[in-house]
Amino acid sequence: MCGIIGCVGRGEDTLDVLVHGLAKLEYRGYDSAGVALANGGVSVCKRAGEIDDLRDELEGNTLSGKVGIGHTRWSTHGPPTDENAHPHQDCTGDVAVVHNGIIENYQEIRDELAAEGHEFKSDTDTEVVPHLIENALADGDSPEEAIRYVVERLDGSYAIAAVVAGHEAVFVARNDSPLVLGLGEDATYLASDVPAFRDHTDRVVYLDDGEFARLDADGWEVRNTAGERVEKTVDTVTWDAEETGKSGYDHFMLKEIHEQPRALRQCLRGRVDEMAGTVDIEDLGDLSPQRVQFVACGTSYHAAMYGAQLFQRAGVPAETYLASEYATSPPPIGDALVVGVTQSGETADTLSALREARARGARTLAVTNTVGSTAARECDHALYIRAGPEIGVAASKTFASQLGALNLLALGTTRTDDARDAIAALRDLPGQVQALLDENDARSVAEAYQDAGAYFFIGRGLQYPVALEGALKMKEITYKHAEGFAAGELKHGPLALVTQDTPVFAVVLGDGERARKTVGNVKEVEARDAPVVAVTDGQSDVERYADRVLEVPETHPRAGAVLANVQLQLVSYYTAKLLDRSIDKPRNLAKSVTVE
Repeated sequence: MCGIIGCVGRGEDTLDVLVHGLAKLEYRGYDSAGVALANGGVSVCKRAGEIDDLRDELEGNTLSGKVGIGHTRWSTHGPPTDENAHPHQDCTGDVAVVHNGIIENYQEIRDELAAEGHEFKSDTDTEVVPHLIENALADGDSPEEAIRYVVERLDGSYAIAAVVAGHEAVFVARNDSPLVLGLGEDATYLASDVPAFRDHTDRVVYLDDGEFARLDADGWEVRNTAGERVEKTVDTVTWDAEETGKSGYDHFMLKEIHEQPRALRQCLRGRVDEMAGTVDIEDLGDLSPQRVQFVACGTSYHAAMYGAQLFQRAGVPAETYLASEYATSPPPIGDALVVGVTQSGETADTLSALREARARGARTLAVTNTVGSTAARECDHALYIRAGPEIGVAASKTFASQLGALNLLALGTTRTDDARDAIAALRDLPGQVQALLDENDARSVAEAYQDAGAYFFIGRGLQYPVALEGALKMKEITYKHAEGFAAGELKHGPLALVTQDTPVFAVVLGDGERARKTVGNVKEVEARDAPVVAVTDGQSDVERYADRVLEVPETHPRAGAVLANVQLQLVSYYTAKLLDRSIDKPRNLAKSVTVE
């Protein structure tokens, strides 16, 4: 959600670096883009639409400067228009600002500034920032002092980067919205996410809340709210810039679906002793939770539901909460371990829930893909899923790796009779996913039902979160109505919507009681002439009642859920492709949701 790029030290290449960095941030979701360059003055170019629209606007433009900032905006205050695009300027045109986050008291500040004679050109909350800087500079403050004054006035979340006429520097502040510095040999970069500058350097510094930074020709420095210099750790990014390319695939999403075998191997590597039937996860120590509360959003919430069931099956009480609800109305915590599942480690609702839990004395753990993310730094423990960079907005390989990591967490902190079998199944899982990717019928299923009016997904137990995730993928990238249900709930209302035009995807694995009951639900659907697509390992005989079958290998129930999900990902992908949707950048959605 919204992307920031900044650059100091590249000379005449600065504009090209900014536009290239913005293109690398397209996956976050956006509806306008712009850049600002500082030399003797400040020049701005911005457009509603895509990066290519900005490039068209820059053709023949005379923008120049050795210092610059850029932004991709995901609309929150005001529609996607040229005027609402970032960067925003003050009345003099000497200040340009980009901002991620939400300024909650912007209207109060805007009214105050308007009464003083300031003129506003946009509907955004961000525009108050350059005008506040203008006032501070007029009072004799330095740019650093002006930024410090501004953030004292703001309520809410922000990652702010500003350039000021006459200063070859970028001035930065962070609170509740991610920012990272990139340290090149002869240039310094700033971004909301590493891919923006990964082509130029792998050395990074993650800013924390309440920190300010200055980037200039002499390098960089970070200070705290008291103005004291902060010594920061320089980390090295372990993945290559090439990993963020499509590698010959039509879409990032398809590439990332096919990367799941490797992602799962990376998740498991060095953490499992199959001979001993044990899991050893570094940094978790002797963690042995008596109760677990999961907090998450979206796809991560479905992974958390799966994780909670793993703990419940080991005799440990576990619950799953939507992070946005937990943060505003937290349940009793007691001695629970609170686990935040967040792909980016920057999801605002999940961070708020984790902070609420910590404030009430809970021990916290982040399950995340991003080393150095806010969640990883703020929690007592971090479990990295090791999926590698994911560019497609709709999560695919990160969901599989979350399920893998949550298996490791449960197996490493509890005791179950089937631990050896579960570990063996996890070992075989990457190869089974690869075999499924090499040969499947997902495309033909998509072709058969691409014109359906709606799609239903049902499952029980560990297959229920998979059904929910299957529905989410379908609605995210096809824009078709799709819903997931616990299979037993279908007859308690949703069955009224079942028609010949509503395919029902039934995830049925194994031959136990859950499978038999789900087959019964499939018969209810069949009796109402709705087409049935069975995702099955063939043990339950559900294919007798199905119009189409998507096969998965027979394995442990934990691993079976991952395999079933891959089939549903492929169906959604091929359906979206047949419908000519924007698969990697679905409308209205963002990769990392950093506002509440």
